[in-house]
Amino acid sequence: MVLTCSAIPCRFLISALSIINLSIAAERSIVELYQYLFILSSTGELFRSFLEFCYDKPCYDEHSCASATWHVVYSFIIHNKDTFFNNATRSRIVHHILQRIKYEEGKNKIGLNRLLTNGSYEAAFPLHEGSYRSKNSIRTHGAVNHRHLLYECWASWGVWYKYQPLDLVRRYFGEKIGLYFAWLGWYTGMLFPAAFIGLFVFLYGVITLDHCQVSKEVCQATDIIMCPVCDKYCPFMRLSDSCVYAKVTHLFDNGATVFFAVFMAVWATVFLEFWKRRRAVIAYDWDLIDWEEEEEEIRPQFEAKYSKKERMNPISGKPEPYQAFADKCSRLIVSASGIFFMICVVIAAVFGIVIYRVVTVSTFAAFKWALIRNNSQVATTGTAVCINFCIIMLLNVLYEKVALLLTNLEQPRTESEWENSFTLKMFLFQFVNLNSSTFYIAFFLGRFTGHPGAYLRLINRWRLEECHPSGCLIDLCMQMGIIMVLKQTWNNFMELGYPLIQNWWTRRKVRQERGPERKISFPQWEKDYNLQPMNAYGLFDEYLEMSMKI
Repeated sequence: MVLTCSAIPCRFLISALSIINLSIAAERSIVELYQYLFILSSTGELFRSFLEFCYDKPCYDEHSCASATWHVVYSFIIHNKDTFFNNATRSRIVHHILQRIKYEEGKNKIGLNRLLTNGSYEAAFPLHEGSYRSKNSIRTHGAVNHRHLLYECWASWGVWYKYQPLDLVRRYFGEKIGLYFAWLGWYTGMLFPAAFIGLFVFLYGVITLDHCQVSKEVCQATDIIMCPVCDKYCPFMRLSDSCVYAKVTHLFDNGATVFFAVFMAVWATVFLEFWKRRRAVIAYDWDLIDWEEEEEEIRPQFEAKYSKKERMNPISGKPEPYQAFADKCSRLIVSASGIFFMICVVIAAVFGIVIYRVVTVSTFAAFKWALIRNNSQVATTGTAVCINFCIIMLLNVLYEKVALLLTNLEQPRTESEWENSFTLKMFLFQFVNLNSSTFYIAFFLGRFTGHPGAYLRLINRWRLEECHPSGCLIDLCMQMGIIMVLKQTWNNFMELGYPLIQNWWTRRKVRQERGPERKISFPQWEKDYNLQPMNAYGLFDEYLEMSMKI
């Protein structure tokens, strides 16, 4: 089945307003929200002409928000019924209807999602306005549609330095996606001063490398003999053998590091407070103040589950589905138990990595290659980090499924309650999964090793791992650096490379199936069907990734 939003009559959309509690109001003209990259407006003015929107912004009549019903809307002077509702609003109304429509009489079988799950339908998606490309130049012939305009002025690599046309993004994709890109642009702009100061601190470490007293003492300690780091195969070594690692440590831990730590604490506060101001401006301009409270609605899954248990709403005076307190408590207890179990799984994985580090240091010390044999601790740390990264990625997949299962088990009443519950679980799982090994290296590695003649051992057999003579910072840097690089590389591939490969493969397969008819242009619904589907959780993964970085 193909259902286009434009096929829904305007009168039907208007009649659905009272059910959805959608918000519209009086006309006003759009005021473009520019994405400032600088806090100081005086500095930003110098670059405005260079960073401004690349083409003339189309003149739209936008609507500020207020709760509306059909009789309120009919009081407006609607000049064009086809353009009164933008595409995002039309898609939202249709989605609301399809999510709550009953497809079998007498049974609690409600919603399009269930039909997609049981295979009745292959896909359901709103259609794009048309192609994002045009044979003619946009400079001479203008934009064919909003999608074409957004591609040329926003999604192309050649306009990466331009301000984002946030109002156009909002009009085409909706408020949630518009707010995400507003936040992403603000976050990216605020990273510039942090990156500049971080680079300055690193360069300061490079410049003062030959003047570091600690590095000098380590490099000159040729007569100080250090005990072996393991019982077998590990030789005695001189303290001066750690000269290179001591110098590398100085690059990241020098006199300017304290200043950088203070700066980042201030930067985080400034970033948050200025974003609150920026968000307030956007919320006022887009009329999103108290948007969730005004437009909150019951989830269709909750309605289907508790449709037989209703009570009168004291505010609206209408019957609504009701979840008993005992039922809610029992579900929360099961969910909390599942969360606790998954955290224990993370701790068990970290303990397994610790055992690996303890056991393999002797193996690398007996390796036939001199490079690995002489750097057994670094080799142990490097391989442990790579194994830890694989475990993190595998557990992330498991955690997402478990968090979804537990959240659905709780049966949240509204969409915001579902999102809050799912966000809490995923953030907790991801935080523990990503940072547990880092916490071990930062606070526990080398703290409980004992001393020569009385070493602490694991199950009375293996000596607990010690820090490198130059300190544990080199292990911490390797842990954070390798995981950050590998995780960022993987995420970029999944966000950019994998969809391109999938789309290319789909187009190739379709051309082979069409044969001689492959030059015939496809209808828009078929073109959109061959694209990669949007994440089931919307922009949740993007927000989660950014929050983990911060």
